[in-house]
Amino acid sequence: MTRHSLRRRGAAVSAFLAMVFVASATTAVPAQAGAFSGRPVVAGIDLERATIPDLQRAMRSGRLSSVELTSFYLQRIRKLNPTLHAVLTTNPDALRLAAESDARRHRHRSKGPMDGIPVLLKDNIDTADRQPTTAGSTALLESRPYRDAGVVENLREAGAVILGKANLSEWSSYRSTSSSNGWSPLAGQTANPYVLDRNPCGSSSGPGVAVAAHLATVAVGTETDGSISCPSGANGIVGVKPSLGLVSRSGIVPVSKQQDTAGPMARNVVDAAILLAALNGADRRDPITVDAARQSLDDYTKFLRPNALRGKRIGVWREVYTPDDTTKAAFEQALGKLRKLGATTVEITIPYLDVIAANEFPAIRTEFKHDLNAYLASTGGKHPADLAGLIQYNLDHAAIEMPYWTQNLWDRSQATTGDLNDPAYRAMREAATSAARRGLDETLRGNKLDAIVAPTNNAAWKTQLGVGDGALLIDSSGPAAVSGYANMTVPMAYAGPLPLGLSIMGGRFSEPSLLAIAYAFEQDTKVRRLPTFIPSIG
Repeated sequence: MTRHSLRRRGAAVSAFLAMVFVASATTAVPAQAGAFSGRPVVAGIDLERATIPDLQRAMRSGRLSSVELTSFYLQRIRKLNPTLHAVLTTNPDALRLAAESDARRHRHRSKGPMDGIPVLLKDNIDTADRQPTTAGSTALLESRPYRDAGVVENLREAGAVILGKANLSEWSSYRSTSSSNGWSPLAGQTANPYVLDRNPCGSSSGPGVAVAAHLATVAVGTETDGSISCPSGANGIVGVKPSLGLVSRSGIVPVSKQQDTAGPMARNVVDAAILLAALNGADRRDPITVDAARQSLDDYTKFLRPNALRGKRIGVWREVYTPDDTTKAAFEQALGKLRKLGATTVEITIPYLDVIAANEFPAIRTEFKHDLNAYLASTGGKHPADLAGLIQYNLDHAAIEMPYWTQNLWDRSQATTGDLNDPAYRAMREAATSAARRGLDETLRGNKLDAIVAPTNNAAWKTQLGVGDGALLIDSSGPAAVSGYANMTVPMAYAGPLPLGLSIMGGRFSEPSLLAIAYAFEQDTKVRRLPTFIPSIG
C-alpha cells in the first residue's frame, strides 16, 4: 500500500471518528453509579412505559412531535454514548426525516404506526445516504452502497426516522475465535448498560444496548446464530429472529445467506411486533422473500392477547449449553409462570444436535467467502475487492484492526473454495440444515407443541478483550438459526442487576404464535426495568 493510500485511509478514519464524536459528546460522562439517573421522559411521556401506539397517539394529539422525539434521542446519545459506545454515527438527515413525518401527520397523511419513529440500524445494513456502512471495520469506511438495504427501503416507505448506525461486533463476530462481543475498531467496546464492565453479547450489541438505554425507540439487528437473541437477553429487551425468507437479506454485509436475517429489537413485544410488520415482505433482490411473501403480514399486534398461553403446550428444553444455577432457577420460575397462565409444559429433547454441531460452522466457512465476495463486488466506493484483500488490509493495518486478536476464522474461510456447488460443502450444509429442521419438526409435531422454551443467556460476563466469549454463551439459538425457523427472546428475570432472557422458538413462520406467547408472559411478569449503569459488581 502506498504512502498516499495510507494517508487517504488515515483521513477516512479521522472523518469517520468525527462523525462518531458528533454521535457522542465533547465531554465523556463519568462511568459511575447514578451518573445516568433519571427516567427517559419527553413531553411528559415516560418512554420506558410508552409503546409505539402510545407515541403515535401523543403525536396525533399534538402533545409530541417526531422532531421532539428524535431530538431527545440525539441528545441522549450525546450524553450516554461516550460511556456506552453503542452508536457509531447519527444520521445527519434524521431531523429532516422527522420534520417530514410531522408535516405528513399535520396533513392527515401518516404512513402508519412506524411513521416518525426513530430507528437505529446495526452498521452492517446498507443505507444509500450520508452514513457509511462499515460492519465496524475501517476497511469499509470509503464504501458507498448503491442503494438502501431491503429492510431500509421498507422502513423509509413506512415513514420511520433512520436515526443512525449502531456499533456491533466487527464483521458480526466472524473474524476470530478470540474476539469479544461488542468490540469494533471504530467505536471500541460496547458496554452493558446494567453493569458497565460486563459484556453486551453480540454481534448486535450496539442495537441491544441502545434500545435498553433509550437511545432509540427500536433498532434493527441481524443474526446468523445468536446475534439478536443473546444481546436482547443480556440487555433486558425483546428480540425477534425471524424465519428465513420473511425479512430481506439484500444490502446486508453477510456471514451466511443460509442463516442470516435482520430482525426487530425493542423494549416490549408490541413494538417488536410493529417493527416486524414494517420489515417483512417481498424484495425482488432477495428471491427467497418473494417465495415467502404470502407469509408476511401487515399487522402482528392483532395476535397479542394477555390470555394467549391458555391451552398452549410448551416444550421445555434443558439441554442448552452451560446455564448456571441462577439461570436455571430463573428458568424454573418462568416455567411456573407459563403454567399459571394456562400452558402445559412438556419436557423434551431436541435430536440431531451433534449433526448440527459437526456441520454448521464448517459450512459457514465456504458461505462466508462466497457471500462476502459477492457483497463487496456489488458495493460501490473504495474498499478491498474480496476476502483475500480484506485479510491483507488487516495485516497492513494490524495496529488498528487486530490489537487484541487475529483473523483465524478468515484464514480458514479463505482456504475453502468459496464455491457453493462444491459437493463437500453442499453435503455439510444439507446435513446441518436438514438435521436442524428435522430436530425441531419432530419435536414440535411429536409432542403436539405450540413452541419450545429455553434460557437465552447467563448473566453477562466481565469483558476481557482477547480472551474470547464462546465458552460463556448459552447455545439455545442454534436449532432455530440453522433451520431458518423463528426464535425470539423476552425478559425473564434478573441475576442481581443483570438481565436474563427467555427464548421461545417454533416452526418456520410461527412468528404470530411466538409473539402471542411472549406478550402474555411479558404482560403478566413485567420483568424489564431500567438500566442501572453500575460501573462494576466485582
